[in-house]
Amino acid sequence: MNAIQAEKLTKEFQIYQSRKGLSGAFRDLFNRNYRTIRAVNEVNISIPQGEMVGYIGENGAGKSTTIKMLTGILQPTSGDLKVNGFDPHNQREEFVKTIGVVFGQRSQLWWDIAVQESFTLLQKVYRVDNQKLLDRMIDVLNIGELLDQPVRKLSLGQRMRCELVASLIHQPSLLFLDEPTIGLDVLVKENIRQFLREMNKEFGTTILLTTHDLTDIEALCSRVIMLDKGNIIYDGDLTRLKQEWGEGKKIHLELDQEVSLSHLGQLTESLPVTWSKNEVNKNLFTAQLKGNSITASEVLSLLVTSGVPIHEMQIQEVSTEEIVRKIYQEG
Repeated sequence: MNAIQAEKLTKEFQIYQSRKGLSGAFRDLFNRNYRTIRAVNEVNISIPQGEMVGYIGENGAGKSTTIKMLTGILQPTSGDLKVNGFDPHNQREEFVKTIGVVFGQRSQLWWDIAVQESFTLLQKVYRVDNQKLLDRMIDVLNIGELLDQPVRKLSLGQRMRCELVASLIHQPSLLFLDEPTIGLDVLVKENIRQFLREMNKEFGTTILLTTHDLTDIEALCSRVIMLDKGNIIYDGDLTRLKQEWGEGKKIHLELDQEVSLSHLGQLTESLPVTWSKNEVNKNLFTAQLKGNSITASEVLSLLVTSGVPIHEMQIQEVSTEEIVRKIYQEG
């Protein structure tokens, strides 16, 4: 059984449109105009249990609407949806026991009571008493010294670590993460990522990660789903995404002596490589590798055996963030 199985999942909203002018406002009192907006358009999503998947898209692409349908907050306009074997909206009471949710801008902890008291209340709500797991999560995320503090006194990074514990206190099989590392420093981010890897590896927790920080996707997910204007435009692994949309690697070279651009071009004329030269420092060159049919080591090996005096080199690979930006910019 898949953790998430959605077929032709669609959500439409009726948006009120006001007429112009005083007469228009008067007419709106008796006869309002509405138009239909399709926020999510017949998307198909299939996520096996135990997989970690990144769900990305620009603002307004339909990500939040999809997550709200998957968590049962919104009822789909049409389509078939099963999450952990349940209809999230119509079987909500049984369904919510099987999922955990962390929204970066919203808290499930009680604001004015101590963190430990929030954990105790959540244990009673879910009717669980797995103190061993709770103690372990507290230790891994290093929040022991925060347990006696009210939530309102915690920093954002401290609160997010406590939110993660709260979302996993009942050991759900599926975890929804919406911007879990927003506004956090590098060390806290890595701490959270390592914790999520451990939960996924040990308990097989399925994770759906929605974020604008693509370094989270690269660190945690092997698969990414891209949404644009309510439609899925890519669903596959990160490696294939880079192969299909990336422009290939760049090799930055500093030579011990000046070499002509044409000479480098002649040496690599049989390879899919284009050269450029730094206008200020005549000994700096950049080789743009086209596609993935050739490796940087092949180019460098050819240059070395041809006697090119390489002093220093740097290999630059296009980032996932640059690729995603290019996809959205080019439509």
